[in-house]
Amino acid sequence: MEHVRTLPTYTATRYVQPLREGGSLPAIVDTDGGGLFVVKFRGAGQGPKALVAELVVGWLAARLGLPVPELAIVHVPPQFGRSEPDPEIQDLLKASHGVNVGLRYLDGAFNFDATAAAELVDADFATTLVWLDAFTTNPDRSHRNPNLLVWNRKPWLIDHGAALYAHHDWPRTDQARTRTPFPMIKSHVLLARADDPRAVDDELAARLSGDAIPDILHAVPDALLAGDGTSGDFATADEARARYVAYLTDRLAERRAFVDAAAEARDQVLREPPRSLSARR
Repeated sequence: MEHVRTLPTYTATRYVQPLREGGSLPAIVDTDGGGLFVVKFRGAGQGPKALVAELVVGWLAARLGLPVPELAIVHVPPQFGRSEPDPEIQDLLKASHGVNVGLRYLDGAFNFDATAAAELVDADFATTLVWLDAFTTNPDRSHRNPNLLVWNRKPWLIDHGAALYAHHDWPRTDQARTRTPFPMIKSHVLLARADDPRAVDDELAARLSGDAIPDILHAVPDALLAGDGTSGDFATADEARARYVAYLTDRLAERRAFVDAAAEARDQVLREPPRSLSARR
C-alpha cells in the first residue's frame, strides 16, 4: 500500500457471533455489500483510542509490507442488534452507534502457534514485525497472546488496539517518554526468529518517512479523534492528528533507543539455553 486512501465504509446489518477471546468483545458482523468483518466497537472499555491504534498500526504495517486484513469503517445504526438477547452485548452496541472499525473476516484462519507454524514465518517477516512492534509500543505480540492468524498458509497481523499506549496520557508524553525504548519487546513471540533489527532499521524507517505518517493520520475519521475519541485531550480532530504525527515522527527520527533495545533483547533470548522437555510440560 503506497498511499492510504479513504476507508471503505459499510453499514452493519447482522450481528453474527461475538469473539470472547479478548476483553473488548469484538464480533463477526455482516455488512451491506461488504461481507463479513471482525468489528472492534468504540463503546468497548478501551474506547475510540483503541480503534485509532488499530487503524494507525495496521496501516504502518501495510507500509512495511506486512499482511493485515482489509480495514474498513463499519457504521452501527441505532436499530442494530436490538434483538440480541445478551444484555452485555446490547449495552456495547448501544454505546457504539456510528463509526467503528472492521477487519476483513478471514474465514478458516486459525491462531498462530510458534511451534506448530514455525515454517510459515521467515526471518524477514519476524525482523520487520519486531521492529514495528517496538516502534509502536505494542505489548500484544507475546507467546501467550501473539495476535497473529494463519490464513492460506501465511501469517496475518491482527488486533493492534493496545499499541501506541502514549496516547492514553498525552499530557505526560514529553520528549523523553516519546523516545523511550520498549522493554516489553523482550516478550515478543518472534524475537528469537528475527535477525538483528539494526540491519533493516534504515530501510524500514525510509518506508515510513516523508508524508507516510501524515497520510495515515489524515485517513483516520474525525469521529474517532475528536471529543469522546480523545477524552477531552484536544478540541478538534486536526489537533489530535497533529499530536499523533508529532509523536510518531519524533519516535521514528530518534529510533536508536528502541532499535538497540530490541537488538539487545534478541541477543539475550538467543543466549538463553533451550528448556528441557520436562521444563516445557
